[in-house]
Amino acid sequence: MSESAATTAVILQPGYLPWLGFFDQMRKADVFVYYDDVQFDKNGWRNRNRVKSTDGRPCWLTVPVRHRGEGRPAINRIGIDRRAPWARKHVGTLRQHYSAAPHREPYLSELERTLSRDWTRLVDLDCEVTRLMAGWLGITTPTVLASELNVEGRRTERLVRICRRLGAGRYLTGDAARGYLEVDRFSSAGIDVAWHGYAHPRYRQLHGAFVTHLSAIDLLLNCGPRSGAILGAADGGAG
Repeated sequence: MSESAATTAVILQPGYLPWLGFFDQMRKADVFVYYDDVQFDKNGWRNRNRVKSTDGRPCWLTVPVRHRGEGRPAINRIGIDRRAPWARKHVGTLRQHYSAAPHREPYLSELERTLSRDWTRLVDLDCEVTRLMAGWLGITTPTVLASELNVEGRRTERLVRICRRLGAGRYLTGDAARGYLEVDRFSSAGIDVAWHGYAHPRYRQLHGAFVTHLSAIDLLLNCGPRSGAILGAADGGAG
């Protein structure tokens, strides 16, 4: 990755079947960095996400991982526990809960082929599933792994250095970072900080009252080719 490319950089940890806000940040970036070499957070979003079940409640899809005895491993060191038939279970759960979804295909078949590959590392699975879903949403933002940039530093200092490494003059981040991000470090480096402030859209959804913050696969299966437009709809539209 050259240093001349980007105006806006987004740096996020990889996630499994990410939610809409993740993809909205990706589409607004000139370059998207998977923050893959920071500590894995157990019970976080790296290896699981939620979809909507037929009873109207969120249902977890979790990729089993192996990290015992490894101290505090980075995300890119987390292996998938291949003893469990998790891919088949995830596809079966999606087919069950979205049997009435108007746009099940071709998405579920393509996702099944991706999940069924012989994955070893969680980060590789996450990035490939995200690439697939981003394509469905019409997002073409170039991506890079933080571990490939050879940028050292801690916390805010490293984020600033990554932005400088990429030639970014703007760093887009989520509101959750307000409590810890040292904005003055970005300012000193000539980099503007922008807060994402994503307004979650509403769309036609199966099984009762609308549930927010699900995996973006829920939007895709319900709304199909219109999903990309709905993703960025500030007014939340009807879908």
